Amino acid sequence: MFGRRRLLISGMTAITASLLSRPGASITRFQGHRKAPPPLRRGSKLRAVNPGTWMDPETDFSALQQRCEARGWQLEIPEAVRQQWRYFSGTDADRVRELEAAWNDPSIEGVLYVGGGWGGARVLEAGFRFPQRAIWTVGFSDSSSLLLAQWAAGLAGAIHGSSGGPDERWQRTAALLGGEPVPALIGSPVRSGVGIGPLIVTNLTVATHLIGTPWLPKLTGAILVLEDVGEAPYRVDRMLTHWRSAGLLRDLAGVACGRFSWKKDDILPGDFTMDEILEQRLGDLGIPLVMNLPLGHGRPNMALPIGQEARLDGGRGELNLLN
Repeated sequence: MFGRRRLLISGMTAITASLLSRPGASITRFQGHRKAPPPLRRGSKLRAVNPGTWMDPETDFSALQQRCEARGWQLEIPEAVRQQWRYFSGTDADRVRELEAAWNDPSIEGVLYVGGGWGGARVLEAGFRFPQRAIWTVGFSDSSSLLLAQWAAGLAGAIHGSSGGPDERWQRTAALLGGEPVPALIGSPVRSGVGIGPLIVTNLTVATHLIGTPWLPKLTGAILVLEDVGEAPYRVDRMLTHWRSAGLLRDLAGVACGRFSWKKDDILPGDFTMDEILEQRLGDLGIPLVMNLPLGHGRPNMALPIGQEARLDGGRGELNLLN
């Protein structure tokens, strides 16, 4: 457990193409749209919130603030992001208050979820509810629970991605926040076909523990993108079997996998590899399947907006944002 928590914490800190890429390509399409928040502009204000595990009180946010300043954005870093209550960044009630303060402040146009580990779902369970206004949010890993819950509440603006790390991935995140086009993500083609639908991007473990709650959005017609860290192939097998048995993978438009990383000694001679498990559990759904997209824990972790319509080409291994 400690090893997985450490892995999670360390991980945190397009133009539309032709719908028929080749003769005989099958297309699954979803119709639906929710209005995204206005793009960030010079003078926009953002706030950092830590909804999960405590972080080093000496964490330096100056580089992130400078990145925001280069865009003309102002990033607030409340002292609360450095608080500690056991292994959380404050009590559940503290973290609810911090989220409510950010979401209910009309001057705040975006929230950057910092930290990681565990705690986002506890904030939801403790009573945090989204006000009926769409703002930008950026996070991944444990914060996937909040991103998914935002879309389930009918609010666009959640971005699965990172505000830290190499400049290349920050520039993609910033471009999405600013309403600018971003290039397609390229992975490994596994099952051909073309699917079009809203993106649902998440950590597999986090989303699995939202099954049966109001915070897991409906997946009908969606392109589901999964990633995970610190989980052995047999545990990923167990989770995906749960999704299959619950009928959650039945009506997707497409499915893709980002990075799945684990300890090498979690696989013994004769065991299934991670790729084999992912192909077995996701490759017989009758929809496009792409693997090895450049996102998830580790580098690169390229951002994707939850709920935005996208096109997954299983023959090319390509994921393009539409609109």
